[in-house]
Amino acid sequence: MQLREAVLVAAGALAFDAVGIASVDSLGEDAGARLMEFIETGAHGDMDWLATHAGRRSHPRRLWPEARTAIMLGVSYAPAADPLAVLDVAGHGAVSVYAQGKDYHEIVKPRLKHLARAVVALAPGADVKVFVDTAPLMEKPLAALAGLGWQGRHTNLVSRAHGSWLFLGAILTTLDIAPDAAHPDRCGRCRRCLDACPTDAFPAPYRLDARRCIAYLTIEHKGPIGREFRPLMGNRVFGCDDCLAVCPWNKFAAAAREARLHPRVETSNPPLADLLALDDAAFRARFAGTPVKRTGRDRFVRNVLIAAGNSGDPAFAPHVVALLDDPSPLVRGTAVWSAARLVANDELRRLAAARRPAEADATVRAEWDWELSQ
Repeated sequence: MQLREAVLVAAGALAFDAVGIASVDSLGEDAGARLMEFIETGAHGDMDWLATHAGRRSHPRRLWPEARTAIMLGVSYAPAADPLAVLDVAGHGAVSVYAQGKDYHEIVKPRLKHLARAVVALAPGADVKVFVDTAPLMEKPLAALAGLGWQGRHTNLVSRAHGSWLFLGAILTTLDIAPDAAHPDRCGRCRRCLDACPTDAFPAPYRLDARRCIAYLTIEHKGPIGREFRPLMGNRVFGCDDCLAVCPWNKFAAAAREARLHPRVETSNPPLADLLALDDAAFRARFAGTPVKRTGRDRFVRNVLIAAGNSGDPAFAPHVVALLDDPSPLVRGTAVWSAARLVANDELRRLAAARRPAEADATVRAEWDWELSQ
C-alpha cells in the first residue's frame, strides 16, 4: 500500500489527470475473445496490424509473461467548445479534437518514462515497460479494471470526471501493487453515441464495425472511400468526434489543462481551399508535430476533396479540377467524384474527354465511368 500511494503521488506530480492500478491477471479472457470476434468478422478493415498481433494483444502476459501489474494513466484532451459546432461550417474542414494539438505520443510518453523511473527508484530491482498505443496492449479494458472509467457503448473509455476525452498510457511492471476496484458501467439506457453515428458504424451496443467508421475511413483506410460513405462525411477531413461529443458525461469534463493539446491554427477548422492546395512538402510543414501528419498527404487530400464535393460550392471547382492531374491515383479518383458535384455535366464530360482516354489507373477510370453513367 505504501508503494501504491507513492506511485499515485508521483503520477499526480507529473500532471496525469487520471491514474489507477490493475492486476493484469484480472483481465481474464473475455477482452481477448471480443478482439478475436472483431477480427474474424473483418470489422477491423485495413488495420492488418490488429490481426497480426492479436494473440499477443489478447492478454498482457502474452505480450510480457513477467508482467504482474498495470499502472494505467490518463491525460485529458477535453475541448473548450463543442466539437460538433464546426461540422458543416461553410468552406472549412473539421479535424478531430484529438488531432488539433501536438501529437499526444510526444506528450504522454515522456511522462510515462519519468513515472517508470520513479517506480524503479521506489522498488529497486523492479522491471517496467511503458506503452502509448504503439504496442499490442488492450489499454481500454485495463483502464476500466484500474478504475479510470468504463468502456461505453461507443467502445471508447468514459470517465466520470473527464468524459470521453482521455489519452491513455500504461506502465506494466513485475511488481505486485495493490489494485483499484474496476469501474462499473454507467451508460444505463443511454444510446446517444450510437444514434449520433452518421454511418451506422455500431451494429450493436459495445460493438464497432470500423469499416463504416468515419474516423477509420479518413485516417486508417488506405484506398478510395466507398461512395455510400462520402456524402455522410460532410466536412470531416480527419477523424470524427460525433459519438464522443454527445456523451452526457462530458458535462463534467474541464477543458484540457495541457496547453500543447489545445487547437492550433493549422488544425482548427481550416479553410478547405488552403488544404486542397497542399503538395507533400506543404502538407508535412503544415501538420508537423500533429497526428494529422501520419496519415500522409494523399489520403488527407482525398478527405478534403470529399468535403469540397459535399459543400456543393462551385468556388472550389478550380482547386478540384487542378487535382484531376495529381500524381496520386487516390487523389485523382476522388477529384473526379468531387468535380462531378461542383461543375455542370457538360463541363464534366469535357474534363473526362481530356483525361479518361490516357488514364492508366483502373480505379480512376472506374470513377470517371461511374460519374459519366449517372
